[in-house]
Amino acid sequence: MRAESGEARLLPWTTAGGEPCYLLGDCAGTVSRMADRIESAQLSMAEDLLGHAADLLGDRRATGPQVHYLACRLAESLGDVRRVAESRGRRLDGTSDEPVSDGE
Repeated sequence: MRAESGEARLLPWTTAGGEPCYLLGDCAGTVSRMADRIESAQLSMAEDLLGHAADLLGDRRATGPQVHYLACRLAESLGDVRRVAESRGRRLDGTSDEPVSDGE
């Protein structure tokens, strides 16, 4: 899954202010390989978290704080997985990862 030269790849991390980061170019260099490894780790962690969620939610003794903590981690993981899916989907269909302006 490589973007063509000149397209922007959405990276699996954000700036300190929460803004998306993009990679310009052929996406075949060191930063792109690092992004691939991070995406893979994020997807693996999401799979592990789903297993933990099933276990915790199946335990009638789970406490409110435990379920709250789980929900927070699931929300973070869902955000990571969404970013990976968005980036990979746009690279598959050949569109740029840069956000489309809504006219504002």
